Parts: sequence; structure tokens; C-alpha cells
Amino acid sequence: MMMKRWFLILAAVLSLSGCGYNQFQSLDEASKSAWSEVLNQYQRRADLVPNIVATVKGEASFEQDTLTKVIEARAKATSIQVTPETLNNPEAFNKFQQAQGELSSALSRLMVVAERYPDLKANQAFRDLRVTLEGTENRITVARNRYIESVQEYNVLARSFPTNLTAMVFSYKPKANFSVQNEAQISTPPTVDFSTPKK
Repeated sequence: MMMKRWFLILAAVLSLSGCGYNQFQSLDEASKSAWSEVLNQYQRRADLVPNIVATVKGEASFEQDTLTKVIEARAKATSIQVTPETLNNPEAFNKFQQAQGELSSALSRLMVVAERYPDLKANQAFRDLRVTLEGTENRITVARNRYIESVQEYNVLARSFPTNLTAMVFSYKPKANFSVQNEAQISTPPTVDFSTPKK
């Protein structure tokens, strides 16, 4: 009887070693770490916005509507509370992603409008902030790509046999991933105009 019990325990241990439980833990931690870096870079960008706005305000005739949109987009993006559970809640994840997309769009618009102001373009502080912002946007892209890769690895494990059985038993659901906002809009080629603007 004792031998049978030890045999069952050994069989259970051997079956668990191939079930992917430890791999789920490892990949879950990797995705959380990658997500933390995404948040870190988003925060870095949000911290730049007040300095950019303050510098642009020095240009007396600058479009107030553009500045207001940047300020509002930053407020919205930073007001969303993000927790580790956000990764497992597609609705909350999408809401956060949408707010960050609005901030990206507002900042892009601000940089385009700034091109019309020679004094602002010549301002060293603004040029430095612009370079820092561009570097931050690149860091965001790298961090998002790492997160996408870590989530893909986790989701493949959660959907593959036999580890999908472990996922069902322990409620390891596939994680939400970044999606492209305005997918139809970006699939349309941009209009390029090489004509010289009238002075």
C-alpha cells in the first residue's frame, strides 16, 4: 500500500514537471517586467509634457487649441490607474492604450504646428525637448515590442497542448496585447505634396 502511494506521488510529480506550471510563472513575470518598462517610458513622456508646454507658451501667437489638446490628453493618460490586473483585463488595457494613443497624437500635432514658428524652432530649450521627446518615443516603441514578444510567448503557452490544460486548471487566460489604433486610417497611403508653400 505504501509503495503504491509513493508511486502515485512520483507519477504526479513527473506529470506536473511537464505541465508548464513553472513556465507560466516565468513568462507571467517576464510580461509584467516588460509592461513595467512600457509604463516607465510612458511616464517619462508624460513628465516631458509640462516642459514642452511651458516652452511653447513663450511663443505668444502659438495655437492655444493645440496646447489645450496636449494638456488634456496628458491629464487623461495620467489619470488612468494601471495595476498588474490591467494586463488581464482587455477593456481596461484598451482604455489605457487609447489614452496613450491620444497623447501621442496630440504631441505629434503640436510638433507639426511648431514647424510654423521660426522663433520656436530656433529656441534651444525647445530643440532639446524635441530631441528628448523623439528619443522617448523610440524607447516606448522598443519597450512595447518587448512586451508584445513576452505576451506572445505567454499566449502561445496558454493555447498549446498540453499546457493549455494547466492554463484551464489554474485560470491562466491569454493576455491582452497592443493593437493598432485607427487600422483603416494607417492602411491608406499618405498624401505627399512637394509644392513650395506660398509666402
